[in-house]
Amino acid sequence: MKSRHGVLFDIDGTLIDTNYLHAVAWSEAFATHGYDVPASACHGLIGQGSQRLVNSAIGRDDEAVVDAHADIYGPQLRRLRVFRGAPALLRRAKASGLTVVLATSASAHDAAHLRAALDADDALDHMTTSDDASASKPDPDIIQTALKAANVDADDAVFVGDTVWDIESAARAGLPCVCVLTGGIAEPVLRAAGAVEVYRDVEELCERFESSALGRLAAG
Repeated sequence: MKSRHGVLFDIDGTLIDTNYLHAVAWSEAFATHGYDVPASACHGLIGQGSQRLVNSAIGRDDEAVVDAHADIYGPQLRRLRVFRGAPALLRRAKASGLTVVLATSASAHDAAHLRAALDADDALDHMTTSDDASASKPDPDIIQTALKAANVDADDAVFVGDTVWDIESAARAGLPCVCVLTGGIAEPVLRAAGAVEVYRDVEELCERFESSALGRLAAG
């Protein structure tokens, strides 16, 4: 039997403050291998999977850059900063009766560190990473895999993210996307991409839970 309703959460830039760390790490990784890709350009690509991000930046694959990013970013996994209100939002969603799922483009290795930093396993039902899908965001594979794992239909779910890639991925999977501004993407950009709601951060979303798309889904 299908669970009634569910909410899927992106992690990087949504629940944990990592987008700018990734942008700097990617820029350094590109420079290590002779590519001039500033952190500002990398920032706009955050949210895609590693291979797709590299191809978007330089027009071709380069596994060496992917490996360099992992090496440069790796030490940051020991000092992750969780956004204020993130664990509370996960628990609020769970307490409302929603199935709560983490759906991230991060690797399983990185996602394990992210999940540990959140310290909210009591509120989580499932987690899907890039290792579980054949293609990363903005393809819908990660979200579709998460829905299947959670036994939830797309019509009965909402996605929470922070980038245009989250919005596109959710739309292609048939889900509305609620966004927060903590990933560094401006509200007009998120709105133009199709975000159904935009909040300052997850703390504000938690405070306004009942009137949000999440609260309406839980009450439906």
